Amino acid sequence: MTEHPQELLTAYSGRMLAELDWLATFGGDAEGGVTRLLYSAPWLQAQMALMDKMQELGLTADFDEVGNLFGKLKGSQPELKPVLTGSHVDTVKNGGKYDGAYGVVASMMALGFLKAVYGTPKRTLEVVSFCEEEGSRFPLAYWGSGHVTGALSMLDGNGLVDREGVTMLEAMAEAGFETEPARLYPARREDIGAYIEIHIEQGGVLEYKQKQIGVVTAIVGQIRHIVVVSGASNHAGTTPMTMRRDALAGAAEMVALTERKALGEGEPLVATVGRLEVKRGTSNVVPGEVEFTLDIRHTDAVAMDAFRDGLLAEFREIAEQRGLGIQITEHLYALPVAMDEGISAEIEAACDYYGYPSWRMPSGAGHDAQLFGTVCPSAMIFVPSQGGISHSPKEYTSPVELVNGFQTLVRVLYQYGYGGKADEDV
Repeated sequence: MTEHPQELLTAYSGRMLAELDWLATFGGDAEGGVTRLLYSAPWLQAQMALMDKMQELGLTADFDEVGNLFGKLKGSQPELKPVLTGSHVDTVKNGGKYDGAYGVVASMMALGFLKAVYGTPKRTLEVVSFCEEEGSRFPLAYWGSGHVTGALSMLDGNGLVDREGVTMLEAMAEAGFETEPARLYPARREDIGAYIEIHIEQGGVLEYKQKQIGVVTAIVGQIRHIVVVSGASNHAGTTPMTMRRDALAGAAEMVALTERKALGEGEPLVATVGRLEVKRGTSNVVPGEVEFTLDIRHTDAVAMDAFRDGLLAEFREIAEQRGLGIQITEHLYALPVAMDEGISAEIEAACDYYGYPSWRMPSGAGHDAQLFGTVCPSAMIFVPSQGGISHSPKEYTSPVELVNGFQTLVRVLYQYGYGGKADEDV
């Protein structure tokens, strides 16, 4: 491997940390967190500002039709397929400043460093700031990477609304991204040779193992549903217990069942009810309608499907026994995906060079790399999360650990952009 100019690498590492703090100002909230929901004003401001940063670093920056932002460092050998690196810019409500953002900023600064030191690469390198991954505003995740990989289309956005009643396609048009006619280049890509994503772990394994870098072996499968339980609203004082069709009581039984069955199934399966909403709920009315989310994850697709099918069948039995209606809508189905062994080996080689202790591990959280893993060689680099905390203003990774991950990424991208890697390697 080539020896990178350490003084300049240190300078770009410092710039990377500063830019990460800068990006957190877009959507920063009073509680100390960050809220950048898809197509919102803070989201759009962040994407536009990132576009300016990419251009300042000498990259060619542009949006696709759904709002994914790409910064390209064009290579001299167009027959070599591009390597794409990056993450997402959207957040959960009142989230942390590292999830997604670190991958975008680290990738952007890595390409800026490589251009400044080595000039034009052999293979085109691209950084992407995906428009959306979290599913926080609309009940659909991976809107950005799903379009790039072909897993999603505009039709998947039809009928999706946020809590204020705004549809996804209306919000997209309001942010300046039109569907017909497409004013920007299509999101679907078929030319990508590989995808590499750097991300905070969002768990406590690396910290517990005292490792600096996680080399992701696979990403768990994930299913998300919205469950609506309907009963009959009625007066809390005049409706006898035996005559009630209490939607909340039914939903509560389903939630308790979810935990009980997941515990019985054992690791690595997890099942979570993350949001429960009593529609028009008040203290003196028997709840007539309840909506809750259901998230199921497993490294084995067959086991994941079997658990889901059994659990939902019992949900329906509970509803029938209580005289309740039930509507179950699936809005995400992602299979477990293995990461590429060749790229993972390059990540480990970079760790060995720098002396960073690494650890092979699966990812229990979903990532954009999960979608790319089905269409091209893909890999992920994890850095530790203090206390395993994520999706919270308390989310934290130390500057040293952020820099270690950044420098690992730089070295891997150098190998694929400048180091003579053959096309068949990606």
